[in-house]
Amino acid sequence: MKKMNEEEIYKKLEDLQGWEFKDDAIHTSFQFENFKEAFSVMVRIAFEAEAQDHHPDWSNVYNELQISLSTHDAGGVTEKDFSLAKTIEGIIDAGE
Repeated sequence: MKKMNEEEIYKKLEDLQGWEFKDDAIHTSFQFENFKEAFSVMVRIAFEAEAQDHHPDWSNVYNELQISLSTHDAGGVTEKDFSLAKTIEGIIDAGE
């Protein structure tokens, strides 16, 4: 998988609300009503990430979920990251 340059990354970010590029990764965060809702979304994302064989760096504190995506083998952001980001957005949108 080819590492994308900053111009390519910023162009792709135009299609993802609430995501930003920094430190060689794309990042976002979500807030939920409570821990149970946040964790339920994490489980759904985990199954999709496993299916795509691409796993997020993430953290969860109570009702907040922070996600960072980067393709470690490529040393930065690739199409795999944007594919998983779109999947994550679909999961979030389906839950609203």
